[in-house]
This record gives sequence, C-alpha cells and structure tokens, in this order.
Amino acid sequence: MHADRGKAMKSQAVAQLLADLGVTKTHSRPYVSNDNPYSEAQFKTLKYHCIFPGQFGPLEDARGYLRVFFEWYNNGHRHAGIGWMTPADTHTGRAKELWEKRKRTLMEAYARHPERFVSGVPMPPDLPAEVWINKPLAA
Repeated sequence: MHADRGKAMKSQAVAQLLADLGVTKTHSRPYVSNDNPYSEAQFKTLKYHCIFPGQFGPLEDARGYLRVFFEWYNNGHRHAGIGWMTPADTHTGRAKELWEKRKRTLMEAYARHPERFVSGVPMPPDLPAEVWINKPLAA
C-alpha cells in the first residue's frame, strides 16, 4: 500500500495492522508535496463528491461506485487545471474545438451586452500546452 506521510498512515497502530495482514507499505518522499498531485486531487474529488457513501459494504459495492465515479470524472467533470475541460476532451483532441466554441459564445454574449463584462472582453481560460507531475530538468 502506498500512502502519504500523514499522522494516521505513520501511526504505530496502522503499521502493526498492516504488518499483521502481510501488507507492505510505502510512503511518499518526505517534504515533497508534488509527488503525485493528480492522484491527490482525484482522491479529494472522490472523497468529497456528493454521492460518496462514506463507507462501503462488500467489495462489489466499492467497485460499482468507482465505475460510476470514474465515468463521471473522466467524461463529465470539468477540471480547472485543463481549462475547464474534461480529461476525455483533452485526451481525444476535442479541447481546442471546444475552446473555440466557448470563445464564440463569449464573444456573442459580449456583443449583445458589453456592459455586463466589467473586466473587458471575456476569454475562456487557456489550455495548458503541457501537463507534468514532476517535469524533468532540461538537459
């Protein structure tokens, strides 16, 4: 099992339980907050999603929930870090097309009611050119 270095995951009681169960444990590197920000963000979204049950019954209950959750997370949930696109939009190459459509919609709204846009001409958020967990250092 891989975990962060939170108090619960480092506690002797948890360590003993895992040892008794024969589970090997690893931890993120100490003082490195960016080990896996995508996994951390996804896990927080999972835990705080409005339909998260809090606890599961049999293993099949958890698997059923996760099938529904990941379908929504990849195809329905719009992520701030990728310009409010879904991961599916980004991975299938639809993001640029959707960005252009959003831009046209905002331009039309601005043309009809410029007084509503006190900060000037609206633009959709930029799409990232690259996404990294830990970008390699340039050689």
